[in-house]
Amino acid sequence: MAEALIGIAAVLALVILRVPLGFSMAAVGFGGFALVRGPTAAIETVGQLILDFSMSYTFAILPMFVLMGAFVHRSGLSEDLYDASNAWLGHLRGGLSMATVAASAGFGAVCGSSVATAATMGRVAFPPMTRYGYDRGLAAGTIVAGGTLGILIPPSMSLVVYGFLTQQDIGRLFIAGLAPGLLTVGLYFGVIAFVTRLRPELGPPGPSTSWRDRLGATNRVLGVLVLFVLVLGGIYVGAFTPNEAGGIGAVGACVIALLRRHLDWRTFTASLVEAAETTSMVFSVAFGAIILSNFVNVAGLPESLSARIIALELPALGIIFVICLVYILLGCVFDGLALLFLTVPVFAPIVEALGYDLIWFGILVIIVSEIALITPPIGMNVFVLKSQNPDLPLKTIFRGIVPFLVADGVRLALVVLFPGFVLLLPTLMS
Repeated sequence: MAEALIGIAAVLALVILRVPLGFSMAAVGFGGFALVRGPTAAIETVGQLILDFSMSYTFAILPMFVLMGAFVHRSGLSEDLYDASNAWLGHLRGGLSMATVAASAGFGAVCGSSVATAATMGRVAFPPMTRYGYDRGLAAGTIVAGGTLGILIPPSMSLVVYGFLTQQDIGRLFIAGLAPGLLTVGLYFGVIAFVTRLRPELGPPGPSTSWRDRLGATNRVLGVLVLFVLVLGGIYVGAFTPNEAGGIGAVGACVIALLRRHLDWRTFTASLVEAAETTSMVFSVAFGAIILSNFVNVAGLPESLSARIIALELPALGIIFVICLVYILLGCVFDGLALLFLTVPVFAPIVEALGYDLIWFGILVIIVSEIALITPPIGMNVFVLKSQNPDLPLKTIFRGIVPFLVADGVRLALVVLFPGFVLLLPTLMS
């Protein structure tokens, strides 16, 4: 166990020195395995791990959904999603913040990345909120918290990774993420309404929009709404597999971009390059995490950690709480995908032995990973928004996040206490 802890500390040190995370984990994992089992065994094992992972049929879904998100991003959809949400909600007190949450949910549904969603909404939504007199803390908190919807509302790269690691059906995981995703939107709406009711000056109502303008704004995003329903609906009724859904989604997003006159040869090739770069980044982190995870397993960390958790003699809910706390703490340091690769092989067997469903646990892991993305003192989404607005104090951003963290706590408690809420839709699938 000591060797594994030293290895994790070495990874953190390399990350602090700005060595890319994937390469840091790969180097430490290879070196640690070589020390424990010998260099020849390390070379053979690492090569086999990378080959098995890269040839996995499950992971063929990733490039397709990434390409789908690239086409949607370049079709100018984010602005239209925000305009449509603002047309329906902007006249309410706190309406621009609610519109940002709704647009984040819509963009996250076709993007699958929390950081990308936060970055996009930061560019699209922050200027109009500040222009209409919104408190900068509320505006920042809305964007940062809304961005977390990118990894919960399907399709999600994180759910694909979790499904691969636990051999769970990715289609069921996608469908299981719908109810918690909608719950999150509702809770965030409630937080915004409560805060602006107490202090109306934080989110003054915007100008009212005519029904004609509302319908026109909705019509501009109708195509991607149909695509979202087609992809998830097809998975739900068993019309096609998640891999086939990824291909349909990519082609559909390409057609939408063409119809919106946002796609020419230059943007088409740029979308392909963007998807290739993102997929390569994901795979580099995945390769490194798998190599490090293999070393950690050989060093005996999972068994030792499991024994220590069991030795606490906590009830099942107490153990789940400890696991959630570990995820939140580690999520402040590790990238979301790396966190999954490192922790799921350790915790999934414990959770399954406690009698919990691994589909439910997958959604729980995504939720606590989301909370880590906005938890002080780090919070990756926070620094994404900060990089776009250097004059925006971190203190202001974290102040705006606090009400949303309360909502996240309520959501986490509901998901932990009522697993059936997550599992209802998957159990009804064809």
